[in-house]
Amino acid sequence: MRALLDVVLIVLNFYVWLLIAAAVLSWLVAFNVVNPYNSFVRTVGDFLYRITEPVLAPIRSIMPNLGGLDISPMVLILIIFFIQRVIGLYIYPNVF
Repeated sequence: MRALLDVVLIVLNFYVWLLIAAAVLSWLVAFNVVNPYNSFVRTVGDFLYRITEPVLAPIRSIMPNLGGLDISPMVLILIIFFIQRVIGLYIYPNVF
């Protein structure tokens, strides 16, 4: 059971990095640092969008509109950190 919890913690940690990468790529595209018509950038952006959007969309629907500022990735990262903390402090020590 601990091995399963370790895998869950690793997946959550990897997902945080994917969220950060998606946010950075969206900034780079918005400020015209990278060309969104490049096939590699488009492929990476599409992959990150498909991985992160199903989780971010419900958070965006709950949060108030802050204009052009999207803080839903930060909210999701905080939720993931909370889940990791709960698993590490309360669930993991009680599993044999």
